Amino acid sequence: MDYCCTPLFEGVIDDDQASDMAPVLSALADPVRLRIVSMLAAAPDGSACGCDLEQPLGLSQPTISHHLKVLREAGLVEGERRGRWIHYSVVGDRLAEVRDALSPVAASV
Repeated sequence: MDYCCTPLFEGVIDDDQASDMAPVLSALADPVRLRIVSMLAAAPDGSACGCDLEQPLGLSQPTISHHLKVLREAGLVEGERRGRWIHYSVVGDRLAEVRDALSPVAASV
């Protein structure tokens, strides 16, 4: 088919990719969860205990745990038990998938 100009929709995500990415973006749409991801990504050793997030966020431990659970279920963070504590870190590959889904130029290359 001949086009009068460059097709507008090259490199966009397909239905399956959109269905996979929607819950991830939904998890990130909450300001607290977005801050948690940012804080974990900026942590000096790449991880932080959930208890370390309480004071900077001004939230209780159960509330922090709820937000971390949502982020874990979306595949954005993972936890590692260290004694009594769980240290959380960002799943870099999952964040890269979000970036790539929102970057049509990268998707079409």
